[in-house]
Amino acid sequence: MSTIDSYNPADPDDLVASVPAAGTAEVAAAIAGAREAQRGWWALGAAGRSLALGRAAAAIEAAAEELVALAVREVGKPVAEARGEVARTAAIWRYYAQAPFAPAGEVHEPAAGPGLLLTRRRPYGVAGLITPWNFPLAIPTWKAAPALAVGNAVVLKPSSEAVACALRLAELAGLPEGVLTVVPGGAEAGTALIDGADVVSFTGSTGVGRSVVAGASGRGIPVQAEMGGLNAALVLPDADIAQAAAHLANAIAGYAGQKCTATSRVIAVGDAYEPLAEALAKALGQTPAADPAAPATVCGPVIGGPALERLTGAIDTARAGGATVLAGGARADRAGWFLEPTLLENVPAGHPLLTEEFFGPLAVLLPAADLDAALALANDTRHSLSASVHSRSLDVALAAADRLDAGMIRINAPSSGVDFHLPFGGAKGASYGAREQGRAALDFYTAARTVSVLPAGER
Repeated sequence: MSTIDSYNPADPDDLVASVPAAGTAEVAAAIAGAREAQRGWWALGAAGRSLALGRAAAAIEAAAEELVALAVREVGKPVAEARGEVARTAAIWRYYAQAPFAPAGEVHEPAAGPGLLLTRRRPYGVAGLITPWNFPLAIPTWKAAPALAVGNAVVLKPSSEAVACALRLAELAGLPEGVLTVVPGGAEAGTALIDGADVVSFTGSTGVGRSVVAGASGRGIPVQAEMGGLNAALVLPDADIAQAAAHLANAIAGYAGQKCTATSRVIAVGDAYEPLAEALAKALGQTPAADPAAPATVCGPVIGGPALERLTGAIDTARAGGATVLAGGARADRAGWFLEPTLLENVPAGHPLLTEEFFGPLAVLLPAADLDAALALANDTRHSLSASVHSRSLDVALAAADRLDAGMIRINAPSSGVDFHLPFGGAKGASYGAREQGRAALDFYTAARTVSVLPAGER
């Protein structure tokens, strides 16, 4: 049997986990087990499910330092950010532990005559979840916890690069057998999960996401897909340039830019260009790629050798086309898969850095004559998940937010921050289907039913 092998990106000789890879038969068995377990899970009622999810939150909090160390080792997450992710993971479990008690329908007046007319929401059955490596604890949680809260069972296929985190998360959750099952595997396992689940949620690359949507839609089952973004930051001349540069450096280099909400295009409006270029280059130069286990590290390694080669290749072709490197531009002088945070200007038109997500500590700086031109540049993409606007004028910033084609817009803040109790999703090709997180997730994992009750004897 083939295996799923996960290596430490800061030390590629360090094998973190090696587990058997699930194939079609193993995934089908997991789905069958989940379908059987779901009946008992639903029968627990609101109080039983709430108690179980609360216990999962407590177990994660008790194992926090273990999970932090595992995230640092398996996916190269800087330790400070790993602590934040573990805390958020526990908070999400605790948030959804209250969801079983939330109203799950409404009572309506019948159109004519006596009777009772109501709606109810009920779980689909088995939720198939496909998750990436960059938030190895939080993303599986913000998909699984709402699905479980409303009564579904879950079969989770994590990224191969984050299999150890997913397995430990499920173990700590301590749910009844079959209620939360992890199936490590590759494309075969993912296809089998889409072919057998009752509702599907995916986060990952655009290409894979489109195939997930096609497969699930072809079966007529609900599907949502988060597929990353080519996110823009707009900096106006009246912005606090030093503050904007600090926020942008965080959004570009934080966790080596490996967030779907990271900033990859910086658009400087008018006279903001020169001071921003200088301040941002300086800020990135003060954010070196370093050991993710060191407390002060912001930018750790990228996830693997192929990712590093794709990033350095893009930098090389941009430079060959006339681009100038303002910061970084080279591999870090250390073992592992490290790239120094990089800022480029004068990237030639049509270059992939202007049209594709590269998922690394790399951004391009673009000029815009005015706000209208900046908005046109920002919106010139099919993959707009998050954006930021930097200005001292609230009126201008809010007006810009209204015109940006992005699912989430942050003003005078990094593009990479999200709140787990609010809807999460992008615009155009960045997302498909219903929003994640908050109450929106509870609706996604349930189906509405309309019930009409007539008094006895009525026809």
